[in-house]
Amino acid sequence: MKPHSILQYGLDMLFPPSCAVCKRTGYVLCPACQSSIVCFLPPFCAHCGCPQAAPGLCTRCRHRPLRLSGLRAVGPYSEPLRTCIHCLKYTGVTRLAEPLGLLLAQAARFYDLSADIIIPVPLHEERERERGYNHATLLAQVCGRQLGIPVIPDLLVRTRATVAQAHLSMGLRRQNVVGAFACHPAYATMSFYQRTIIIIDDVCTTGATLEACAQTLFTTGAGAVWGLVLARPQ
Repeated sequence: MKPHSILQYGLDMLFPPSCAVCKRTGYVLCPACQSSIVCFLPPFCAHCGCPQAAPGLCTRCRHRPLRLSGLRAVGPYSEPLRTCIHCLKYTGVTRLAEPLGLLLAQAARFYDLSADIIIPVPLHEERERERGYNHATLLAQVCGRQLGIPVIPDLLVRTRATVAQAHLSMGLRRQNVVGAFACHPAYATMSFYQRTIIIIDDVCTTGATLEACAQTLFTTGAGAVWGLVLARPQ
């Protein structure tokens, strides 16, 4: 057993974890709550992955498709997934990255997504320093390990702090993230030219953040950029 695993085992014996959703002792996310997470099933939009009555493109994607190669999500932003995301992102329950990252990997297999590289949506350095971690990086690392795809956490950097997207309109969300991302100088030499990249995040609402990330990657030579997230509001 690795030293970190031994330490975690000892801490769990002294301070047993409790399920983020139902508070059942002994689990970070208990089997019952994990099995109750709703996953999207076909038919769904061929581009953005939103559930719909028939295969093909949804109304939005017929008129203004997301500027990505495609977007897929595990399921709707509803309970118990919503509570899990909130606990991972805002209350420091970083061990939730393991079961949630596994859900992302399972979704990637379900949607038959393949890639050369996985990256997280970056946080601005000030926000990451305040929080102590980037939840998207934790999710990407678990997902990449499960899929056997290399993860490059610092391929993209957030060049400026942006206002939280949650309470902005669709138009303001796009304006908020325009020019907010750049390729790290170490990877700005066409080293991933024509490669397929999956961007990991927790929730996608309008897709503005993922589009801004993808635009930077396409400009730097990426061949395809897919978004993969845990949840989408319905």
